[in-house]
Amino acid sequence: MLSRLREIEQPISFTFDGVQMQAERGDMLATALLAAGVDYVRRSVVSDAPRAPYCLMGVCFECLVTVDGVQNRQACLVEVEEGMTVLSQQGASHPMASLDGGEGRQP
Repeated sequence: MLSRLREIEQPISFTFDGVQMQAERGDMLATALLAAGVDYVRRSVVSDAPRAPYCLMGVCFECLVTVDGVQNRQACLVEVEEGMTVLSQQGASHPMASLDGGEGRQP
């Protein structure tokens, strides 16, 4: 887990999945989430594995989140704003989920 090198001097409040968090003014959303102790921001559509920010420069797309109702925003390219509402993305349910008891996994 990442941690900040210094205390937040200019705090900004936002929510992630309904949890109130603070960031430093000017933080990018991905780094603010990692510094707040968030382990993952979405789940893989294919395997349902948890995914977290990786490259922090807009290349890998591992940090996709929903920001103020807009899906598929790259958290590493979005600056945190006061009152921002961020939601994790859970991917699409597997097409076999309704047939195999809800797990959505193939044998």
